Order: sequence, then structure tokens, then C-alpha cells
Amino acid sequence: MMPNQQRNRRQTATRLFAREFYESSLPDGGQGEFDPRFIVTKLGARVNRMFVCGVVERLERRDTERGPMFSGAVRDPTGLHLWSVGSFRPELHLEMEELVARFDDGDRFLMACIGKSNHYTTEDGGFRCRMQMEDYAIIDREVYATWLVETANHTMRRIDALGKAQSAETTDSNALRDAGVPGDLVDGLGLAMNHYGDWDAEGYKVGVLQALSAAEGRVISFEEHEASPPAPEETETENEDAAEESAESTPTSKGDLNIETVVLEIIAEHAGDEGIDYDSIMKHCAQRGLTDEDSIEDMIYSLRDDKCEIMEPRFGWFKPM
Repeated sequence: MMPNQQRNRRQTATRLFAREFYESSLPDGGQGEFDPRFIVTKLGARVNRMFVCGVVERLERRDTERGPMFSGAVRDPTGLHLWSVGSFRPELHLEMEELVARFDDGDRFLMACIGKSNHYTTEDGGFRCRMQMEDYAIIDREVYATWLVETANHTMRRIDALGKAQSAETTDSNALRDAGVPGDLVDGLGLAMNHYGDWDAEGYKVGVLQALSAAEGRVISFEEHEASPPAPEETETENEDAAEESAESTPTSKGDLNIETVVLEIIAEHAGDEGIDYDSIMKHCAQRGLTDEDSIEDMIYSLRDDKCEIMEPRFGWFKPM
């Protein structure tokens, strides 16, 4: 008997940002051994394989009864992509060991990851998504920028299709096609609308804008953050002059103080091995004359998500990249 071509055909890797994937809660697909399984996002993407990129934020090894496994996370402008390498992928283990060693030594880098979508259910019934890594590559800023633009375009196409689907009379496939929904999104959007109901995609549009802002070069890459410490011959006056010049050239200034500069200095000066906690950052900012907590918080998350200059190794604690 000839194999089922549909079932054995390799699925195209979907480009999507972290927020869209990790807000998903709808599995789809056959139950047979060779039937592809999907996770359907709120924008109607049926994700079997996925292609994601971001700055590495977590890498660790764990020993299990079946052998070592690895887990990690990369951050894009909308959130974290969580991935794992199981004991059944020994061909990746040696490289993973090297990456964990680099990460533990403080090295930070951009990764492109491709793998299978997966999910599990928590004890309280929650639905959690993650990716089973199939392959990866360490990439540079230009490759990352290209992925950001391509993924933004894919996301906006799905957002546009959602708008058309919401104007359709029903979620029937014929009605969705009549409303102008592209053929490759009809099935997924029909499932998504029946499962997720009515909702506003504005948050996803914001994520697209954040990604395009990063790709257009209005933020620097984390490789460029690792500025050398001031040379011994630099005087305090020279450092103050540089800070004043930076404050005049950026729109994030507040009076004579530059929020970005102050926050970065505080984190660099006071973050130990565990980092510095959110409340301590606020206290140090107040001591330097910055009291607008909303602006400070916005800057912290901009430095983390958009500029990749700081990381959040655990919730509420921050340290330089």
C-alpha cells in the first residue's frame, strides 16, 4: 500500500512571534502515529513546525532517566520562545553542551531555532506551548532583522485575514472564502474563531511595530552593548560630559537626566550574579531624581525586549546582557 502523501509530507515551518504562539490553546490534528499535529493560534495559523529567532535568555541541562535533555528560551520583541532538546536527539547534545558552557560563562548571542510545536497540560488544567528543537544556528544582527521583517509580514497577513473572517456571516469555509480569507488560512481561522471567540488583535499589531522598529535599526544589537569599562585616564568630568551629550541626543530625557542612561548605569553598577530587583532599580532612580515610575518601567522593558541590552534571568530581576 502506498503511504499517505498528505500525512508524510514535511510541514512548512511557520514564522510567528512568541506572543501569538504562547497565547494559543487549541490543539488540532490526527491521533495516528504519522498524522501531523498542530497548534492553532488566535490568528488562525496551524503550527506544526515553527521557525523562530531571538536573543538567548535561558539555557540549561537536566539529567533524566532516559538521558540528558536541554531546555532554553530566546526572546523576540513580543516575549519568550521556550524550547527543549530531548534525550531522543543525541545528535544535538554535544553542541548543546558547548552552548550551555558559553551561556554559563556569560556569553549571550542570537539564535535561530526550528522545531516542532508541542504542548502540555498543567495540573490545574492550563494549556502550555513550547517547541521541540530540531535544529538551530547562531546568527548575526542582520539575519535577525530579516527574520523580524518576514515574521512581521506573515503576522500582518494573518491579522488582515482575521479582519475579513470576522466580517463573514459564519465561520463556514465557504463563507470565509467569500469574505476574502486566503485559502491557506480558511481552515485555521474557522477553528480559531469557533474556539477563541471575538477578540481584538491590537496587541499583536503593537508587537509587529516593535519588531519592525528593531529591524529598522532604531535599536542596537546586544553584541554592541559590551562596551569596555572606562580607561584609567578618563576623568569624571569626561564621563559627565558624555552623559550630558547622550541626554541631549535622545528623546527619553527627563529634564537633565536621561532615563535610559540612568537605568543602564544602575543595573550595571548594582547587579550581582543574581541581578538587581525591580524595586531596587526604582529606589536608585529616585535617589538620582527620577520619580516617574511608569517611564522607568517602560524603559526597563524597552531595554529588555527591544534593545536587548538587559536580561531578566528570573522574574523581577535584571542584569546586563
